[in-house]
Amino acid sequence: MNYPIKKNKPFTRKGANQIAEIANGIIDPVLAKRAGISTALLGSWDEIAGEEFADCTRPEKITWARNDGYRDDGYTPGVLTIACEGARALFLTHAQGELIGRINSFFGFPAVRQIRIVQKPVAPQVRHARAPAPLKGEPARKLHEMMEGIESEALRKAVERLGTAVMQQKRTR
Repeated sequence: MNYPIKKNKPFTRKGANQIAEIANGIIDPVLAKRAGISTALLGSWDEIAGEEFADCTRPEKITWARNDGYRDDGYTPGVLTIACEGARALFLTHAQGELIGRINSFFGFPAVRQIRIVQKPVAPQVRHARAPAPLKGEPARKLHEMMEGIESEALRKAVERLGTAVMQQKRTR
């Protein structure tokens, strides 16, 4: 039996949803209510900002103005708040006209009339793990016996760090 071929449709199982669709369905209403933005804007930010600003900026929220009765259609473009790292904010200030154009073309209508730049760290701070406490007693003697044949000092230190972490007794939480 020949089955008809469906063109331009991605393969989906009956009743199965992608996890991204489910997550976006949950997250989008919260983002829209709290920040006025969507996961589509966050996901496409690297392309919108361009490679010059993608690594140092992040959209935070869009503040929509209230309708004061000045416009007939009742719509006023909003103010996009962007977090920017350090001195790159000056360069972003000079390029904000182009960025507003890119954002509005992404939305397909004039959604943003102004950009507000806030200087703050964009990348999450990486927490480094503490070095394990030195071994004592029998485990320390055992580790030193295992490292006897290692001549390179750098390799010896690396193996000692690894052995200390592996042979350390598990912490109870």
